[in-house]
Amino acid sequence: MKYFDFHTHAFADFLAPRAMKSLSASAKSPQTPDISPCTDGTLSGLKNLAQRRGISEFMILPIATKPSQQTPINKWAANIMGGGIYCCGSIHPDAADALEELERIKSLGLIGVKFHSEYQKFRPDEKRMMPIYQKISDLGLIAVFHGGWDPFGEGDVRAAPKSFANIAELFPNMTIVAAHLGGMLLFDDVERYIAGKFRNIYLDTGVVANYIEDSQLLRIIKNHGTDRILFASDAPWDDPANEMAMLGRLSLSAEELEMICFRNAENLIKSTNQFI
Repeated sequence: MKYFDFHTHAFADFLAPRAMKSLSASAKSPQTPDISPCTDGTLSGLKNLAQRRGISEFMILPIATKPSQQTPINKWAANIMGGGIYCCGSIHPDAADALEELERIKSLGLIGVKFHSEYQKFRPDEKRMMPIYQKISDLGLIAVFHGGWDPFGEGDVRAAPKSFANIAELFPNMTIVAAHLGGMLLFDDVERYIAGKFRNIYLDTGVVANYIEDSQLLRIIKNHGTDRILFASDAPWDDPANEMAMLGRLSLSAEELEMICFRNAENLIKSTNQFI
């Protein structure tokens, strides 16, 4: 089986040791207390993991945790793309030049924009975000959101499934990728508000293998549509082998598995005219 991992992370070599140490120390999980990274956080480490797991393409999702990080992060992301490596850019909602940076993200050839409400301290459906989403929609970029609980968060879940439903209704032409199956540890709300209701929302499988029952996972996949599910691991915070095994346990046809494991991701990127 070919794999396109749509949700991975890496840092510039000089930053990786400090970032991984900080994140690993702050990780908290109610179900899996030991969250051990499976790479050293570098691009080379991610490439090695992908090679070992038979992953031919992957998406890196950087996050600007403060406005000053936008420009260097997006420059780095643009410079590492190619050879099966794709990247989103990032803006910070508090940045005065957020709309201008979106233009720059598009000009750099980046695929979309990654948001993380727990790190960037906003709720996805806040009124102040609406001009940003309109710009993303106008530019034809993908909006990728962390969804639900986060082991590095502060406890208050800001990115709830209902917030993605609200955005999808307001911006039907904006493609939304809601990570962690639309809401980590909020899977009942994913079924209530998202599954099968929006064609402009994709759900990724990032790091859900340890947090959801197979029966509920299969129900969400079937109800939402196998053409709107993206294989993802959230590496280095989970080994892609876990999500591979998880999907392999489900009663999915070979065609459905192909769609989830790589075809949906490739078709989604082709729709942005940034396929490399």
